[in-house]
Amino acid sequence: MKFIVAVDCEGVACGVGSPGASLNESRNLEFAKLQATREADAAARGLFAAGAEQVIVWDNHNGSLNLHYDLLDERCDIALGVGFAHRFPGLDESFSGVAFIGYHAMDNTVDANMCHTFSSVSYQYMKINGREVGEMGIDGHFAGVQGVPVIFAASDDKGVAEAEAFFPEIETVKTKDALGWNAAISKHPKRAVDEIYAGVQRAVEQMGSVEPFRFAEPLDLEIRFKRIEAAQTASRGLKAGERVDPYSVRWHLDALLDYF
Repeated sequence: MKFIVAVDCEGVACGVGSPGASLNESRNLEFAKLQATREADAAARGLFAAGAEQVIVWDNHNGSLNLHYDLLDERCDIALGVGFAHRFPGLDESFSGVAFIGYHAMDNTVDANMCHTFSSVSYQYMKINGREVGEMGIDGHFAGVQGVPVIFAASDDKGVAEAEAFFPEIETVKTKDALGWNAAISKHPKRAVDEIYAGVQRAVEQMGSVEPFRFAEPLDLEIRFKRIEAAQTASRGLKAGERVDPYSVRWHLDALLDYF
């Protein structure tokens, strides 16, 4: 069995950012990076305990280079950096499952911690075939294209609800109750780590009931930008889409990979 642990940073225990800044400009950033490392390590150790032969930890927050790599279980392989040929480095049809660590809820989610879809300053929302989607749905699709299911997610309560909506039968761990953009009541970081270690083992036990997720293709991708000039730029040039309104652009794509 082979797995990828995809790691973001906003959804970890005690990650809330700080007012007026994204997590990347926040006083909370260094702790969030360390906790993302601990939670990714817990997921990897749990997968190895469940019989994994290979676990790739993919550091994908903010262009990568976030985790304390020497604190990860030494049996892990690590995908880091940018410029990969496709969205999920190392993933192919030989993998058994994907786990999301530190992922967050999509744009337009009420009271979720630091919710956004790829950029909190650029986009108001993304829709695929009329359904609002976030990073979990999009990354889940790219795994599903390879026939690989998302089997586990750890996030705040809003992110967990989103994961369960897109991936029925998934195993989840709630790291915190989000009470606003920068507010939460969090589990103690060490308790969250222990629950993730146990949770991924349960996920492996039941992963036979989890189907790979993917959007029907061809598909429509619609992005609502936060700035009007960004929508203008997106409606022109080589990858130009159709201008839906001053802030929104839509593309009709044979495959989602044609955009990402």
